[in-house]
Amino acid sequence: MSVKNSYTTSDYLEWDSMLSTVRKLYRDKEYRMSLLIGCGSFFGLRISDILSLTWNMLLDRDTFTLIEKKTGKRREIRINPNFQKHIADCCMALGVTDRSEKCFISRKHTVYTTQRINKKLKEIRAKYGLKIEHFSTHSLRKTFGRKIVEAAGKDAEFALIKLSELFNHSDVRTTRRYLGLRQKELLETYSMLTF
Repeated sequence: MSVKNSYTTSDYLEWDSMLSTVRKLYRDKEYRMSLLIGCGSFFGLRISDILSLTWNMLLDRDTFTLIEKKTGKRREIRINPNFQKHIADCCMALGVTDRSEKCFISRKHTVYTTQRINKKLKEIRAKYGLKIEHFSTHSLRKTFGRKIVEAAGKDAEFALIKLSELFNHSDVRTTRRYLGLRQKELLETYSMLTF
């Protein structure tokens, strides 16, 4: 929750840094946080939808469908096969016996709150020395979007159109602003000046 009339934002995590963090968390037996950061970055979902994921949604097929909590829209997600192996490894490491159970439950057997996850992300940022100023649950969705645009290369405009639809934005300009691309482009204007 932000303070009234304050400006809050979240930054994206560089893709390689995200992958490294997911692997380090797994190595350090922080399986749920490893999985959460991976799911957020590979699926591009809002945290409310990530928290609704169950093990059988992620392990039984190479796609899953959910109804987004915020928009009420149906969304189908394809699971990267290599990431699905990581999901299975986390499931086994946690000793999950009921695959209909939610993936992100605390030791008290309740689903994590967004506030608790944001606190844990700040701890992870400090522990692993991540180079990200504003690290929150929303950073994961932005990490997904930035990776899609970067991977598209010269087809970045087409990627933005697809992301705009995936993110349910009203237009591509909103997606640009959301991913911080518009601000980056504007700041590059100053680099055009010489002295």
